[in-house]
Amino acid sequence: MQRLGFTRSSYLRDHLLLTADTFVRAPRPGMQGATAIVHVSPAVGAGFTEYTAEFEAGGSLGPAAGQRFLYVLEGEIRLEGKLLGPGEYAYLTEGYDLPIAAQDRARAVVIEKPYRALDGVKLPSMFVGDERRVEEKPLMDDRDLQVRVLMPDHPSFDFAVNTMTYQPGAALPMVEIHVMEHGLMMLAGGGIYRLGDNWYPVTAGDFIWMAPFCPQWFGALGKTPAKYLIYKDWNR
Repeated sequence: MQRLGFTRSSYLRDHLLLTADTFVRAPRPGMQGATAIVHVSPAVGAGFTEYTAEFEAGGSLGPAAGQRFLYVLEGEIRLEGKLLGPGEYAYLTEGYDLPIAAQDRARAVVIEKPYRALDGVKLPSMFVGDERRVEEKPLMDDRDLQVRVLMPDHPSFDFAVNTMTYQPGAALPMVEIHVMEHGLMMLAGGGIYRLGDNWYPVTAGDFIWMAPFCPQWFGALGKTPAKYLIYKDWNR
């Protein structure tokens, strides 16, 4: 039964938590046979747009609002003759709009951001990857908290995307406060997220935006690992 007027979703000046019960779907310009759940955009002061794209069979995305990163959640997405399945991802440079379409029903996280160039640094190149082929590394020697870095660590890239996996009971070793902003999609498990002075229970399917300098901390709860996909502006 619906608890009328209740939601875990919250929007404050320096952070946003969106839960599935508050998701609103609408097509973005150029989408065909697909719709989007826009989780964050410049409308709240973010420097990027992040949304979940939900595809019907044969559905496709429209033009990108800048450079684009795509991470497949379900189904298969066709990109330049290659099929990307769950856990596979692609990066497309600004102005490099290749057709992106689904074989059957599919879902993907999409991040779009205007590119910020650096003098003397050449532009990045398009690439595809598979999270399963990326080496896991412990965060600050904590083997219960593993990080996979999905984007190249090179100054030509102005943002980073990682996955982080926490064993039950694992937690960030400190409350972080920093200049970078984040977009975070919970992929599995759950726990408690501190955002500013607020403490939120979070679970798979939730989305979090953190503004620069928002105090942030996460601890995993439950009997299964917690995992999320996290964006941050980087190298600028």
